[in-house]
Amino acid sequence: MQTTIPLIQLENIEKVFLTDEVETHALSGVSLEIRYGDYVSISGPSGCGKSTLLSILGLLDAPTSGTYELRGEPVANLNYAQRARVRNREIGFIFQSFNLIGDLTVWENVELPLTYRGLTKDERRERVDESLAKVGMTARAKHYPAQLSGGQQQRVAVARALGGRPSILLADEPTGNLDSKNGDAVMALLRELHAEGATICLVTHDPRYSRDAQKTVHLFDGQIVNGEMPATT
Repeated sequence: MQTTIPLIQLENIEKVFLTDEVETHALSGVSLEIRYGDYVSISGPSGCGKSTLLSILGLLDAPTSGTYELRGEPVANLNYAQRARVRNREIGFIFQSFNLIGDLTVWENVELPLTYRGLTKDERRERVDESLAKVGMTARAKHYPAQLSGGQQQRVAVARALGGRPSILLADEPTGNLDSKNGDAVMALLRELHAEGATICLVTHDPRYSRDAQKTVHLFDGQIVNGEMPATT
């Protein structure tokens, strides 16, 4: 199945926001296929629809029209609870702002999403330890986020995403709050994870990091464009 059916299939996705009777077309006619083991980069200027597309991919938002299939199954009819369950089991999120909980330790931050999975204490411990080891943060397991550098916090966020053993990692500008050295280190970690078989979809404005991906999707004014990006005025 994994060789024939895409992990994610988007067809003619439209997203329209209505504010004060003004229609804003955030996405228009977007079609995208992501297969198991792919590394896809979504790039484009600010306001082009990158984060909107990632929110739809991550089931945090729904398109106005078009179809989205995950593992060959349409997601349009999933209710709120079902969408939350799919997010928890299938999708790992890595955010620009880390989104760690300040009064939980590193270990507890990584464990938290697993508590909603019905895993035993031993299963949770195994997954947390494995994830922290993978990102090189085992020695910081008892630290709190405020005791870590930005690069270390993002590594913990990656470990949290990995703990659920998701089908895909969605990374939204994961280097946006990091200096170049820490940003490069986090991107090197993503490259390693992809080499080990992870499926990754990355939103970035940095062309250096786009080049890490097998496939780059260029967005401009909510549409996928081919070749070079249109010039902005």
